Amino acid sequence: MIPVVEPDIDRYATEHTTPEPDFLAELAAETRESVANPQMMVGPLEGRFLQTLVFVTGARRVLEIGMFTGYSALSMAEALPPDGRIVTCDVDPKVEAVARRHIEASPWADRIDIRMGPALDTLAGLEGPFDLVFIDADKAQYRHYFEAVLPLLSERGLIVVDNVLWSGKVLDATDETDDTRALVAFNDQVASDPRVVAVMLTIRDGVTLIRRR
Repeated sequence: MIPVVEPDIDRYATEHTTPEPDFLAELAAETRESVANPQMMVGPLEGRFLQTLVFVTGARRVLEIGMFTGYSALSMAEALPPDGRIVTCDVDPKVEAVARRHIEASPWADRIDIRMGPALDTLAGLEGPFDLVFIDADKAQYRHYFEAVLPLLSERGLIVVDNVLWSGKVLDATDETDDTRALVAFNDQVASDPRVVAVMLTIRDGVTLIRRR
């Protein structure tokens, strides 16, 4: 991932954010050492951002599409009330093994429900409402995830979508790769959707916050 924020600025922001706890630092280290594409992990800055969103919204039910090694799920779980729950989805058994081990060793294991399998199949079997939905999975499926979760959103719920700037490639009209074109189309769709209000933020690789009108 090529940063869209100047690296020194990103580093400064991270240094002036409350540090990640030891259990997340250990997870991050193992992810970087043993998992393909470790840059997919949200990391300490975005992890604290997600945690803060859970806290300020008062979310009790969270849905995550794209667990990876569990960093984001654990970050959000820490801000949930004791009866709060996260349903997190993924398809990759290699990252599942890492995620399960660290989640089970954490203080938040009872708040995280891992669902393996294609996300759209999982979503079809879920009942809302969810107070916060984090989408960070197959980019070509973003518009389908969005349409599937919108009816599951609580009245004041929030959808959080990661990687919407895609290392700046969304500005490159000559980039015809599937993921880039899918993200461009998704971003355009959300910006013009009369059902929602959206704001795109330049955090890490771009994060869009979406709520119902």
